[in-house]
This record gives sequence, structure tokens and C-alpha cells, in this order.
Amino acid sequence: MGSVGGPSDRHHCPVAPVYDTEWAEDVRHAVRCAVTLLVMLVVIDVAAESASWPRAALWLGLAGVLLVILVPVRVTAGPGWLATHGVLGAHVVRTDRLVSVRWADGVAQRMVLRDADGERAELDPRVLVANPALWRMLDEDARACVARGTLRCGKTALENLADRIDRETARTVFRVSGLE
Repeated sequence: MGSVGGPSDRHHCPVAPVYDTEWAEDVRHAVRCAVTLLVMLVVIDVAAESASWPRAALWLGLAGVLLVILVPVRVTAGPGWLATHGVLGAHVVRTDRLVSVRWADGVAQRMVLRDADGERAELDPRVLVANPALWRMLDEDARACVARGTLRCGKTALENLADRIDRETARTVFRVSGLE
């Protein structure tokens, strides 16, 4: 697979990986939700005079499950690669060897990237919308894959995401400049 986070072949200089800048705040939010649930359940138990150690352990386990569900994957990218680090493990996909980009069906919108080696990474496209540096890394490599003809499926998905990112960028510019 090559070195992850190593020098860029295109620029001949080291390029530092870029990260999801909102990940830490999302984790704090997940922790607040889990703690709030735990506190509410314990308070209700105490008020109903049904508190016990086994019930407290059950509520703690339930809050832990909620935390695992709510903690988002952390997305990191560099020239030629993108990695997602979640509670259940990490996935690295070579973005300079993409063969497909598609939207996953389900409740939450997910983008699935697959490379020529069969590796896949799944991420929330809002992470790319909120982090232009991550989007630029992926977009540059995806465009090169389209030009080489290796990206067989997903050009439309990437174009739709690019349009969405352009709209969000324009809204941000208007909001910051007071023209909204």
C-alpha cells in the first residue's frame, strides 16, 4: 500500500495529513448525551425508589452503548490516502487508486470509497463539507483517477458533493461578509 502520511509523489515535498477539525467537538457532544442519559435514568430510579446496583450497571451499559453509537469516525487524509478511525477499527483507502465512490443506503447518508486493492472506507459526507482541506485531498486524487480511467463508478456522486460544498462555501462567504 505504500507509506501513509509520507511524502507526496506529486509535489516532492512532505505534506502533513489533514484531519476532521470538528471531530473533537462531536465526541464531546456524544459524551454529554451519554452522561445526560445516565444521569436521567439514575435520577428516575432514585425518585421511584427502585435504585439498585444491578439497575445502575444496566443504565451504565445503556449509556455506554449510546456513546459507542454516537462517537463519529475520525477522518484523516493525505496525498493518495484517506483513513477512517472508528470505535470498531480503522480503514484506509488509497484515493489515488479509487475505483468507486457511491452513496450507501440507510438512515444516515454515507459515502463509500473503494480502491483498486479492494479496501473500502465509509464516511459521512458532511465531514468533507465542513473540512475543505479534507475535500481538496480527496477531490484532487479522485480527479486524477477519473483522468486515468480507474474511477469506474462515482463521478456523479463526487460532482454532486462538489456542488454541495460549493453552495456551503458560498453561504459561508455571504454570512461572513454580512450579505446573507
